[in-house]
Amino acid sequence: MSAKREPRHCPRCGIAYEPLQEYCLECGERLPSNGGPIGALAAAWQRRFRWYPGDWVWPALLFLVVAVVATAVSAATTSSSGTTIVATQPKMTVGTGTRRSATAPKLTVTTGTLPKAPGAPSTPSATTPTPPLATGLAAWPRKVTGYTDVLASVPLSAGRAVAVARARQAKAAGLPKAGVLVSAAYPSLRPGYYAVFSGVYSTPAEALAALSAAHGRGFPDAYVARVTHP
Repeated sequence: MSAKREPRHCPRCGIAYEPLQEYCLECGERLPSNGGPIGALAAAWQRRFRWYPGDWVWPALLFLVVAVVATAVSAATTSSSGTTIVATQPKMTVGTGTRRSATAPKLTVTTGTLPKAPGAPSTPSATTPTPPLATGLAAWPRKVTGYTDVLASVPLSAGRAVAVARARQAKAAGLPKAGVLVSAAYPSLRPGYYAVFSGVYSTPAEALAALSAAHGRGFPDAYVARVTHP
């Protein structure tokens, strides 16, 4: 005589269903799998609680158990491998003898203007024009916004020496006031370059008039640019 099977119930509506039934005839819910360990666990769950959340609950419970065990093992390993280091303070031995009172020398501070170090340059005022570079090239005047002919734009990664060499080439070719600007210091120029320039002009027309000379003396890509002082 075969053992009587207890009925299983739909996890959604609670209606009993047959062991090989795939969908609930009442609500259409897909029923839990009946084969293998998952099916056995699902049947046991339904016998006890009647409501069944679905087969996904078993992998979730397994993951939770593994995580708890791993955390406990990690905590136990860390606790057993910890080492406590106690720092001891060395003892200080004080010898006995006759005490002598020492009088600290008085420190006299004289207020006044400190002398300048030998050879130190004086700080230029805001109206002092920028001196020429040590290389003999021209420098852009301070607090002056004007126009110039940009002969070449040398990336900062190439080095200042490359830009200085191009400016010297322009000076040797007879172009006026050849020098080098760091473009990031001037808002109107694109940052990231050494700008090799020639001339300081008040209007774009003056800079444009001098541009043909730059084109004819080895700088065919020269162009007029506005230099705005910060």
